[in-house]
Amino acid sequence: MCGIVGYIGKADAPSVLINGLKRLEYRGYDSAGLAILDHDQVRVAKSPGKVMNLKEKTRHDWTPELCRQSAIGIAHTRWATHGPPTEVNAHPHLDQSGDIALVHNGIIENYRALRSRLEGKGHHFYSETDTEVLVHLIGDCDKGDLFQAICDALHQVEGTFGIAVLSAREPDRIITARRGSPIVIGVGDGETIIASDAAAIVAHTQRVIYLDDNDIAIVTGESVEIRDLNNVPVTREIAELSLDAAAAEKGGFDHFMLKEIHEQPDSLANAIRGRLDHDIGSSVLAGMGTSPRELAELSRVVLVGCGTSLHAGLVGEYAFEDLADVHAEVEQAAEFRYRNPLLGSRDFVVAISQSGETADTLAAVREAKQKGAFVMSLCNVVGSTIARETGRGVYLHAGPEISVASTKAFTSQVAVLLMMALKLGRGRRLSRDEGIRFARDIESIPTLVSRVVAQSERISRIAEGYAQNEHAFFIGRGPMYPVALEGALKLKEISYIHAEGYHAAELKHGPIALLQEGTPVIGLALDIPGKDKTLGNIEECRARGARILGIITEGDDEAAEFMDDYIMVPKTHPLVSTVPAVVALQLFAYHVARIRGCEIDQPRNLAKSVTVE
Repeated sequence: MCGIVGYIGKADAPSVLINGLKRLEYRGYDSAGLAILDHDQVRVAKSPGKVMNLKEKTRHDWTPELCRQSAIGIAHTRWATHGPPTEVNAHPHLDQSGDIALVHNGIIENYRALRSRLEGKGHHFYSETDTEVLVHLIGDCDKGDLFQAICDALHQVEGTFGIAVLSAREPDRIITARRGSPIVIGVGDGETIIASDAAAIVAHTQRVIYLDDNDIAIVTGESVEIRDLNNVPVTREIAELSLDAAAAEKGGFDHFMLKEIHEQPDSLANAIRGRLDHDIGSSVLAGMGTSPRELAELSRVVLVGCGTSLHAGLVGEYAFEDLADVHAEVEQAAEFRYRNPLLGSRDFVVAISQSGETADTLAAVREAKQKGAFVMSLCNVVGSTIARETGRGVYLHAGPEISVASTKAFTSQVAVLLMMALKLGRGRRLSRDEGIRFARDIESIPTLVSRVVAQSERISRIAEGYAQNEHAFFIGRGPMYPVALEGALKLKEISYIHAEGYHAAELKHGPIALLQEGTPVIGLALDIPGKDKTLGNIEECRARGARILGIITEGDDEAAEFMDDYIMVPKTHPLVSTVPAVVALQLFAYHVARIRGCEIDQPRNLAKSVTVE
């Protein structure tokens, strides 16, 4: 992984490819490269570091005439999996002849065995990557028909791939294929763009084709022909994107993350709009594809996700149990299929993924379907693999999220999970009056978040007192426990401060030994059940010299007295208060990272969409 762009058409291919890579920079990467055709030979440029380095390299090494004449090419941003981020390990890679170039997302699991076999046939490898093995395998299979060679090679591959391939011997086409790693094809006017993410396509066309697993496509400037790996024709519909190219601009903010934090009142309004029925005190989520009888018969809700999505699921666990009186549990998606989960037809599995392409969550979806569970998805990206494979679900409508650290996707996930719990609750034990009150609380979320976002400058001043620390602890109880986990994750992601989230009661069961004079403890002490216990835990930390930053409810002067610093959150239902509370922590993490001079939108070693296990 991380980003693929391919182009064939009438324009200057290097410029199109580099601009496409720039639009994929938000995904996180450590090197970049591209390959174009120069008459009967493949020309490659690669560079570690940023896309700008690659642009400078092409400007230095390639003449303007060469760039203008080249109308076909493939490009890649790499997030290192096999071998360090060096120029030799960067994509594209060439086959033994140097005539075939390939870019690849995913992991070839049996690459060592393939490499050994190819070395025995005289192949020489220059990189440490699994990708170079794949392109050599294609070259070894090529007997004059590149398409068939790719099919033959991919039949020998174990693992995941999204690839784009070009050959000097077939200069009028790019061949692309996928298994477990997304590929979308943009259909333009006399030009076709291949990408791993629609963000690279939106500047050219809104008409796209999403490949399914084991699809392989022959792409020209005028046509897209799709077959499966057995060379059988398949049909994929052309879809319309709903992306705005301007949404990928900072809009006057210093960072995409700050912009996206400030966009949350609008993104939350979009997630909620039209989905609440105040007359019956329920929600309208047609994408769930469930009848009231089916919901009433469910025995368990299982929420699966990774990272931030896992934390959203933990909030959902509280909501489903409190509102719907149904047993709920959260599973780490990476472990789900390996632990042989107990599932049946009355289990409701909710797969949570911002991108809809998370490899571990996709594997969990397939395992849950295999075991006969009722499966749906919660995604932000229309047409994503998880959304298509579940066949039912709820889109977040949060809009593009460019910063690697998720903000508005997380809060929209929580808002939608609250609406799902409300819908399930009204079909079980929740009264109409209780439903109406909770629906009103959900509808107020954008306003509540606006009031927190308005405190950005004050939070910035507070952050100055914490930016020099190298460790921090976040504590909370009940639904504030997953908020503590998410707050710690945000701080460590973008500021590189070692931060841990704990249930407030757990701090004294070991971690309190790490407290020293001045160690920051961020205490989520909002006015919800368990607040007094949390305040007691905060006192234990203060007694050991910790510096306390409290997230408290507006007007709670008693709680404020326990804190060295505090951020106030509007009073609302305990479950709903998770959203404005986490926004306060997002702003805190952002300002700490800014003060420390960190690269906020593209933190080191991180990728936006994790498409490998």
